[in-house]
Order: sequence, then structure tokens, then C-alpha cells
Amino acid sequence: MATKRKVSNLLALAVLSYLTQRAMHPYELSRTLRDNGDDRSIKFNHGSLYMVVQQLEKAGYIAAQETNREGQRPERTVYALTDAGRHELREWLRHLLGEPEHEYPSFVAALSLIGALPPSQAVPLLRHRLQRLAERAAETRRLIDTALAQDVPELFLIEEQYRLTMNNAESSYVTSLIEKITDPRTGWAPMWAEFHGETFPAQAPPDAEGQQT
Repeated sequence: MATKRKVSNLLALAVLSYLTQRAMHPYELSRTLRDNGDDRSIKFNHGSLYMVVQQLEKAGYIAAQETNREGQRPERTVYALTDAGRHELREWLRHLLGEPEHEYPSFVAALSLIGALPPSQAVPLLRHRLQRLAERAAETRRLIDTALAQDVPELFLIEEQYRLTMNNAESSYVTSLIEKITDPRTGWAPMWAEFHGETFPAQAPPDAEGQQT
């Protein structure tokens, strides 16, 4: 059974993790998250970060340490990790690393409803997705290679390596799916197209003389 956490936003997990290094104010946390590329793994903005900081403080996982001001800038409150926060961080990470959770990716939802489109539309869209996946894989590969060339320890790139592995696995699946749809031996496409009042492969409309173009 999944543990119900007082603060369940994964952004909170990142905040707790970085506060193990030193006390920080939210602006510094935001900059640290972006500098370390965490915005590729965790969706956030300044508003959501401040909200999470407030939730963590209310839960007793972090505590305001001091408030300071630099020049004309607004006051900034520096937060430190509490013992309860340190315990929550470790327990939360143990759960996420050890227990697979049922997630709801948007692509899986689209696949479950793909029959609402005719194969004449679905196949080109899947081929477009393959192209985009290849571009994303190349981008991730460049990021990894650049970081390794700068002597970044591989341990700090494992989320990018995981992302690349999952990207390649999805590409392999989509390639296989296209082959199954278009292979006349499977019989998928004709039956599917007929449901939408089409034939597969889709035929071009006749020209003015009644000939297929």
C-alpha cells in the first residue's frame, strides 16, 4: 500500500535533498534546481516552489533559519532542513526507488484510444513521433557526452541515461507498432480502416476523368 505523505509533490523531494547541503532561500533553491538540470525531471516554477516550501515548513520538515535583505531586493527567508525532514527524505527515496508505482503517461492514454482515428491518420502521426523521439535521443546523448567530457561523474547523469534508455525503448515499440499496423499479414489496418469507412492504404480521390491520382 502506498504511503500517504504530508507533502507528495516531487518538487518537495528535491527541495529536501538540496537542503541537506546547506540552508537556502527559495530563490537560491530555484537557481540550484535549474543549474543542476532538475527542471528536466521535475516540473516547477517560482510559484509552485514557494508553495512547496510553505507546505514543507507547515509539515515540520524545514524551518525558517533567518530572514535577510540585500540592497533594494525583497526580504528572503533562509530555510534549513529539520531532523524530521531528513527522515522524510530518506523514507520517501527508499519508497520511490524500491516500489514501482502505476503511472498514467499521456502516450499510454492515447494508445488506449487510438482506434478513434483511422489508420491513415494514426500511422503518419506515429512516424512523426518516431522522428521527434530520435531528435530527443540525440539531444539527451549530447547532454550526456558534454557532461562526461567536463568530468561530471557518471553517477550524476543516471537520470539522463534512464531517460535515453526509455526513449529508445519507446522508439522500438513505436516502430514495431507501425509495422503491425501496415503489415497486410496482421489484418489490423483493413478492418480498422473499414470501421472508419476507409480502405487501407488510403486511396486518393478520383480525378476529373474518374481515374485514381
